[in-house]
Amino acid sequence: MKLRRALYHFITSESFGGIFLFICGVLALIVANSPAKDLYHEFFEGDLGVTFHGVFYGFSLNHWVNDVLMAFFFLMVGLEIKKEILFGELNGFKKAAFPVMAAIGGMIAPGLIYFFLNKGTGSYHGFGIPMATDIAFALGVMMMLGKNVPTSLKLFLVTLAVADDLGAILVIAIFYTNDLNLIWLGISVIITIILIIINRLGVKNLFVYLIFGVLLWFSVHFSHIHATIAAVVLAFCIPATAKKDFNFFSFKLKEAAKISPDSNSVLLDDEKNHALHDLRNTSKEVQSPLLRLEHMIAPWSAYFIMPVFAFANAGVTISSSFNLGIDHIFLGVVLGLVVGKPLGIIITTILCEKLGIAKRPTGISWMHILGAGILAGIGFTMSIFVSNLAFVPEDSKDLAKISILIASVVAGIIGAIFLYFYNKIKTKI
Repeated sequence: MKLRRALYHFITSESFGGIFLFICGVLALIVANSPAKDLYHEFFEGDLGVTFHGVFYGFSLNHWVNDVLMAFFFLMVGLEIKKEILFGELNGFKKAAFPVMAAIGGMIAPGLIYFFLNKGTGSYHGFGIPMATDIAFALGVMMMLGKNVPTSLKLFLVTLAVADDLGAILVIAIFYTNDLNLIWLGISVIITIILIIINRLGVKNLFVYLIFGVLLWFSVHFSHIHATIAAVVLAFCIPATAKKDFNFFSFKLKEAAKISPDSNSVLLDDEKNHALHDLRNTSKEVQSPLLRLEHMIAPWSAYFIMPVFAFANAGVTISSSFNLGIDHIFLGVVLGLVVGKPLGIIITTILCEKLGIAKRPTGISWMHILGAGILAGIGFTMSIFVSNLAFVPEDSKDLAKISILIASVVAGIIGAIFLYFYNKIKTKI
């Protein structure tokens, strides 16, 4: 029983998501370099869909994972960003300025390092790869450090990663869109306007938003902008306020409590059934649609979508002919994530405070900021996602993925050791 309870607490802990993600990535590498490698690649390259009158409707399994499943991940990211902007650490300039400036510096520096190393080569457009931070992986490492890091630093890293995600989404939308179809883009704009209108009209039914969200996904997909952007747009259109306030639920609860409980019948009578049905509907009406949808998607994202994405995309077969010297992809990604991320974050935040733009959160030292910056160099999920968009040649794509995995592991180990020993030294002084 104790073992079961300990296992349950571990699986539901915030650190588990990052650990499980890493395990799936390593497992993909093992399978892709085992005798089952051909089966692995054929499985994810195989088509999944239906054929109607000789026309195939569907995608390869890889596209289902990267375009469809990841749309739900991006929907959750969009919901988190909106929640932070409305109610969290991104609510208001003073609170948002410090982590947002950190995120901007942590994107620009790695991007510039990669770009200048690959300038004049065919791989220069991979500059977006080292700009991203994997929030689950980075936070998971920090959570494993426990009391060795202050709570305010964990909050800073989460807020930085959320702002970083927003930046990565903008980079994908602006720099990784080719052959834009203006007609479908116009249809996407019209659907977005409809979503905004139904939001303004006070519609709280999530099903209505999801129906238009599916239509938006198709129109964005056909416009040649990456379809996951549709999920972020949808997220920003989901209402944050509930249909009824909690006082209304409290009133209904008191009304239900007045019903006489004296009944020996196994089955509830009509009055009690009606009260339960009424309470169930009322409980939905007092919940924020935004938070309700986020809570629905979060476990699927952490325990299914992201692990499946990692397993489907991290499986790079490394043979004797594997070329580590394609342009400077390897150096650009590794130096960008391991060196560029912490440098960009620490330099930007120091300038930010010196210029009076924002103030460093209470209880966080500059060494804490540097340690969090090193952990922000864990790119993984978002970096792999961008590498799929940045490169067409499989050898360049595979090299980028290997570089991301190496850089993420290095950043995670260095960041964890740095913060652990800094805390030990600090407590002894």
